Amino acid sequence: MTVRFAILGAGRIGQVHARAVASTEGASLVAIADPMAAAAQKVAANYGCDIRTIDAIAASDDVDAVAICTPTDTHATLIEQFARAGKAVFCEKPIDLDLERVKECLKTVSEENATLMVGFNRRFDPDFMALKKAIDDGKIGDVEMVTISSRDPGAPPAEYIKVSGGIFRDMTIHDFDVARWLLGEEIATVQAAASVLTDPEIGKLGDYDSVNVILTTESGKQCTITNSRRATYGYDQRIEVLGSKGSIAAENMREANIVLADANGFHQPPLLDFFMTRYIAAYANEIAGFVAAVSGKTATPTTGHDGMVALALADAALLSVAEQRVVNMSELMVSP
Repeated sequence: MTVRFAILGAGRIGQVHARAVASTEGASLVAIADPMAAAAQKVAANYGCDIRTIDAIAASDDVDAVAICTPTDTHATLIEQFARAGKAVFCEKPIDLDLERVKECLKTVSEENATLMVGFNRRFDPDFMALKKAIDDGKIGDVEMVTISSRDPGAPPAEYIKVSGGIFRDMTIHDFDVARWLLGEEIATVQAAASVLTDPEIGKLGDYDSVNVILTTESGKQCTITNSRRATYGYDQRIEVLGSKGSIAAENMREANIVLADANGFHQPPLLDFFMTRYIAAYANEIAGFVAAVSGKTATPTTGHDGMVALALADAALLSVAEQRVVNMSELMVSP
């Protein structure tokens, strides 16, 4: 079976997914939709697909699945529209910035018995996948503690920050998902600290640029997350997991994996400095996983529930910062 795709949104992430679909065995790109004609035309020219409206795509018999890469405030409505249209749905995170709206959307998905996968690309990074496999194979025993470092070279534009939901819902949300994935248990409590250290303008927008979070499960397993919007040395993405029999770590990716030694010491190429470059393989693996699920009519690697819980953790972190206390996830009424 070839899964016939339409992509909604021809911006940066839409173009990344267009490339992934076009290069994935068992998938083909049929159509692109975007109100910006030039952006849609660029994708159509590169991949030989049609340009259609969103409503036309929903009514198209030659489209099996859609990838939603539009602004966040359109995600939930589009998920519902395409679930009702009988299409499999891949949607970039988050489903929505409001937890109750997410629950409402997932109710529709369930009622329509629709396929929904939420785009948490870090699970599909080759190094992170190898790390998870080693854990699942028992190489380090029972997982006890996880440490996630995620630091960006710089903050996004102010206009983006205004509509992103803030650092916890936009950036840390990926780390919340990875934490649940690696811990293998649901999070019971959240404790967060947040500051504005890199740019006062971010604070004026009501957001933070430097955060730390401690997540704890019912059994006592812990995950520490550290985020910053300023890493002068590149895109810093590292994971370390401590288990009862050992530890395992995934290090940063560089422009080349080499070390030069000379009279002045040891030297390495710089880190990759753009998330789309850093995670290009992850995006391809992500779409391949979605295609496999749709073709085989099996569960998707990530789900709407994953998207809901990650958002709930972001809300809990915000509440922890606002009230300077540990927040129990039961307060947000999210069941495992």
